[in-house]
Amino acid sequence: MKSSENLVLIGFMGVGKGATARALSKLIGRFNLDCDDLIQSKENQKITEIFATKGEAYFRELERDLAKFLAKNVKNTIISTGGGFVNVKGLGKIGKIIYLKSSFEAIIQKMQKSQNSEKKFAKRPLLQNLDKAKELFNLREKIYAKKADFIIEVENKTPKQIAKEIRKIVKI
Repeated sequence: MKSSENLVLIGFMGVGKGATARALSKLIGRFNLDCDDLIQSKENQKITEIFATKGEAYFRELERDLAKFLAKNVKNTIISTGGGFVNVKGLGKIGKIIYLKSSFEAIIQKMQKSQNSEKKFAKRPLLQNLDKAKELFNLREKIYAKKADFIIEVENKTPKQIAKEIRKIVKI
């Protein structure tokens, strides 16, 4: 892998992309960016507020604009994406795609056990209805696998363990 190439973490909501990006950043000394944080900063609104006031289509438009920006302007960075970011065009132009794979049940269970569980669910508009979220998971699972350069099984692993596995697999 080229040293200037970005590492782009994809996977379903709550799988641990942000925590893994922070652990990987510490491990290999690269900066990390969180796509949802960047969008919130640009809009000066939380994701839930963007969904509520402007809708999901508007949010997806912001993701597309961000993907173009990242591909053109960001190098040598770890990028954690939102769960639906996998659908943006040109994802592969941003960097090497790493799919953090887990079962839906394990993701929900992990989120429920976390100390700030309510907050984790509240900030994800598409997790408000678990039946619909499961359908979305089933749809996206194949897309994640298809777009990935690398797939990492993350169930029952800490972000630090996942980061070490990523470092090994991408040979950094």
